[in-house]
Amino acid sequence: MSENNWAMALQEFIYIGGWLLLIIAAVSVLTGVVRHYVPQEKLQSKLQQHESRGPIIGGLMGILTPFCSAAMIPVMIGMVQMGVATGTVFSFLISAPLTNFVVVGLIMATFGLKIAAIYFALTLSCAIAAGYIIGCTSLKHAVKRDLVEPEASCGNAAPASVKDHEVEFIMEEEDKALAVDNCSGAATCAASTADADSHKEKLKRAMRFAWALFKKITPYVLIGAAISALSAVFLPADIVEKYVGNDNWFAIPVAAVISVPLYLRIEMALPLLDVLIGKGMGMGAAMALLIGGTGASLPEIAIVSTVLKPRAVVAFVTIVLAMAVFGGVLFSLIL
Repeated sequence: MSENNWAMALQEFIYIGGWLLLIIAAVSVLTGVVRHYVPQEKLQSKLQQHESRGPIIGGLMGILTPFCSAAMIPVMIGMVQMGVATGTVFSFLISAPLTNFVVVGLIMATFGLKIAAIYFALTLSCAIAAGYIIGCTSLKHAVKRDLVEPEASCGNAAPASVKDHEVEFIMEEEDKALAVDNCSGAATCAASTADADSHKEKLKRAMRFAWALFKKITPYVLIGAAISALSAVFLPADIVEKYVGNDNWFAIPVAAVISVPLYLRIEMALPLLDVLIGKGMGMGAAMALLIGGTGASLPEIAIVSTVLKPRAVVAFVTIVLAMAVFGGVLFSLIL
């Protein structure tokens, strides 16, 4: 019996892991192409010109940024250095971990197109609404702009940008010799700019970025697939039904609250949630856990505290938890 259970777990792991890796590969390529053909630093430069639409643009920028909370900080710093409104920063901060290409693609692969579409519309609209709300309160001044110093780049003062972080990210994943964005002098800068305008070079860099992103995400996908496979075979269904089952009125708020101490990488959480739903966990509670844990985990709270003042951090956590509860209730009602 035990050997049969382990064989079933292995089969489940191969199925879930293989399917998710295919999705990750496709999404990584799409993300690399978007990032190199739609430069985010240019999008950022437009924010000051269209401040009234800043939260909308900030939310849309989050879709193009498939990074964890730590990787978002350089982008936030670049936005703060340019004097971008706090509401816009908030919209990006909420949208980036919850609404980006990778998250939506994985949700579609795990739960289907309908749930992914509802999730996308919910999280993006809430991120934009949060930006406008913050922009209308005193919290619009709760950013540590004085702690951010501009950095020189290619002989000219320029803010830290997505491009700067992209170089650091790729250099961590690949041979440093492959990074073409760094420049040490005027001549090198000119050559780099010319290369960036080349379609072939852009495509090459996009594929390198996609490969680096794929390698970075893959371990979490495999860990999540392993956990979900083991849970599918060995986790008793009555435990899930008791605490976060469909009939428990407290399941959604409990799931939202307990998600904060967790560090739910989306690649690990989705396969596990799929199994828990099969064992009796309500879709509402599952989405509350997903939104809360992905959007406002303790590590992320600590990281954003380097940019936001304490009262803004409290507002950020409150907004994400409210999103988690609201989203959980919405999913429980319509599904």
